[in-house]
Amino acid sequence: MNLVTLLPFIVLIGAMFLMTRSAKKKQQAAAQMRDQMTPGTGVRTIGGMYATVKEIGDDTVTLEVAPGVHAIFAKNAIGAVLEDAEYNRIVHGISDDVTTDTPVVPDDASSLTEAPKADLTKDEDEAPKLDLGKKDEPKGDDEPKDGKTDGEAGAK
Repeated sequence: MNLVTLLPFIVLIGAMFLMTRSAKKKQQAAAQMRDQMTPGTGVRTIGGMYATVKEIGDDTVTLEVAPGVHAIFAKNAIGAVLEDAEYNRIVHGISDDVTTDTPVVPDDASSLTEAPKADLTKDEDEAPKLDLGKKDEPKGDDEPKDGKTDGEAGAK
């Protein structure tokens, strides 16, 4: 066999070697990150849930997802171990940087949906009329616009 027929196989084996090496490095980095967990550390699961580490077992981690609410997760389900400042910024909205110029956004949209306050100086009997876009139709002849009377089947 000549080298030209073996070249695609050599390239394929080399690419597979590089991919497995890269995956192995990622696994080692993830394991090292999980080893940084201690009780009280803020974490994000691979599902996107933020919680605080309460206990660490051999293969499991007990997380406090809300005050007094604990859940047991596999260690492999931890996607990121967060620093305290980042965890407080995301979960509690607490920022170390107090000089930010970002606008304050309310937690709920009630300020956007509240009805305007009524003018207390007006009489309650004078309620404003709503304009629904309807035009007043002229009153008068009761004949339909198509010229038919009730019960007629054909056109004029």
